Amino acid sequence: MKIRENLYYVGVNDRVKHRFEGLWHLPHGVSYNSYLIDDEKVALVDTVDVAFFAEYLEKIRAVLGDRPVDYLIINHMEPDHSGALSLIRKYYPEIRLVGNRKTMEMVGGFYGANSEGDIVVADGDALSLGRSTLTFHLAPMLHWPETMVTYDAADGTLFSGDAFGCFGALNGAVMDTAMDYEHYISEMERYFAAILGKFCAPVRTALAKLSALDIRMICSTHGPVWTEAVPRVVDVYRRFSEGVTVPGLVVCYGSMYGNTQRVAEAVAEGAAAAGLRKVIVHNLSVSQPSFVLADIFRYGALAVGGPTYNGGLFPVVEDLLKRLAHREVRGRKLAFFGGYTWSSQAVKTIAAYNGHMKMEMAAEPVEWKQGASADALERGRALGKALAEAVMN
Repeated sequence: MKIRENLYYVGVNDRVKHRFEGLWHLPHGVSYNSYLIDDEKVALVDTVDVAFFAEYLEKIRAVLGDRPVDYLIINHMEPDHSGALSLIRKYYPEIRLVGNRKTMEMVGGFYGANSEGDIVVADGDALSLGRSTLTFHLAPMLHWPETMVTYDAADGTLFSGDAFGCFGALNGAVMDTAMDYEHYISEMERYFAAILGKFCAPVRTALAKLSALDIRMICSTHGPVWTEAVPRVVDVYRRFSEGVTVPGLVVCYGSMYGNTQRVAEAVAEGAAAAGLRKVIVHNLSVSQPSFVLADIFRYGALAVGGPTYNGGLFPVVEDLLKRLAHREVRGRKLAFFGGYTWSSQAVKTIAAYNGHMKMEMAAEPVEWKQGASADALERGRALGKALAEAVMN
């Protein structure tokens, strides 16, 4: 598909894979985006998952015919983008890889020896293709250490690697101007929370660095090509990396026999009764983690609850807390609740995890022994009210 003069989309859709990175649910699939710049010199920007190589090669040849490819720009070495590298070299043996020093080390580690003609670039280096001159900007830990972005000043195009990408296969159109892209914005938020939530500081550094560029088009490796929505997608990264939230409460719980669920429902009721309009409840035994993480990144308050289990915390609740402890989620208002039958451990364990998360406590924990009594439910409602007031004020 032609994007603009001399620039073509040659990516593919994956509607088969169930989980991205073997972890994150893909109800709408995912795209692997690659771009072809057909100038005096021809450059591919990133490749695709090797499983789709036949389709990928067909798309390249539909543009070039039998002409060669001169360069392969590698912005990111994750195998869903570099997986076709070895086969590309077989079909285009004269191709020269372009990447930074860490990229080339990974090429050797994943795909064997580098070629003598490969080009190692440093931050700010440029490569002329003819009409287009590409400049390379290192963006380490966005989200691997070798990550860089490539900028074409001729049209203000940023080839951004995984940055500004999202879950969701493309449904016919590639450009944001040719589709209803609201769904992809929410999938970008989910992608950020799942993949980049640990790397908020490097994201902020990269945004500051890229602010000097006149970016009119973003060609990411996942999702639509952004043009009219460029300010909006950059703002998603700004908000999520800076911890900017909107008033709302996410209630996350795990429950074996319904007692913790009853208190979780009471927390939600208390928040709603206090006037908070955004209240989201996740049963962690059912909700997929990436959707839960996205909501926690969006909203300003979090309530976490679970029962004591095997002398610790109910596993699905502890799994969420482990994920949060490795992400930058400071600044949220937090309260938690938990029950036990003979050994009180759930509340203590959640409190210990907050030593890593460093969220601000909005209320004292609610704890009960054995069944969820009327008193426990009332204290749950009060906890929800306190969280609602904390984010609304």
